[in-house]
Amino acid sequence: MLFVSESAKAKIDELRSQGNIESDSFIRVSVTSGGCSGLSYKMDFDQENRPDDQVFEDKGIKIVTDLKSFLYLFNTTLEFSGGLDGKGFTFSNPNATRTCGCGESFSV
Repeated sequence: MLFVSESAKAKIDELRSQGNIESDSFIRVSVTSGGCSGLSYKMDFDQENRPDDQVFEDKGIKIVTDLKSFLYLFNTTLEFSGGLDGKGFTFSNPNATRTCGCGESFSV
């Protein structure tokens, strides 16, 4: 399962209400090679389903990931932190053994 925090849900709803995101789009999360810790998160809004998609819904937000990425993302929560010290969207990943300072890279 993948989860969405209340703060991330509020920001996604805000983006949708501003008309920046199509109402039928979902969050696509994936893991790619790279970053200072070896693996990086990638997040986009998408509308296209793929054959190996794993689909989850939390707090009314649909999150989709490919099967390979899901192995790294199991039980991860999408977070959002705004304001002067905020980092935007981040991932709280219990599977990560090491993360970089920016929160965009991790290793398992």
